[in-house]
Amino acid sequence: MDTNQTANISEQLRDIKPLLEIPDSSYYIYWGLIGFSIFLGVVILFFIAKKLWDNRKVNLAKGYLESIKKIDWKDTKKSAYEATHYARLLATDERRKELFSQLELMLEQYKYKKEVEEIDQDTKNKFNLYVQVADESV
Repeated sequence: MDTNQTANISEQLRDIKPLLEIPDSSYYIYWGLIGFSIFLGVVILFFIAKKLWDNRKVNLAKGYLESIKKIDWKDTKKSAYEATHYARLLATDERRKELFSQLELMLEQYKYKKEVEEIDQDTKNKFNLYVQVADESV
């Protein structure tokens, strides 16, 4: 090789710059995506669980309503306890709570005595009104 060619190669080598360090944020992006996915999964599970819980409440209310409709007033004392129990469980809005408080006062006369007479017509009418209101809202 001649000196001219060696000088030419040296000139070319001087023009080569050292390697630049490229910032790599893929590690942070990776963990950010994993964190976001976990967060999104938790949010989705929350809404699914909330929907299932609301449906469960509706199904329970329907069951309570069916039970309260099946009350047989032949055994007045037992029926008064059942009516109070299921009516209390169904009293979730203001109107039903108000009707329940009125009905509960009327049913108390049949609950705490050893022997009770048959249910009077006013109490039965109030009970039927409560069942009708509960049926409309469930």
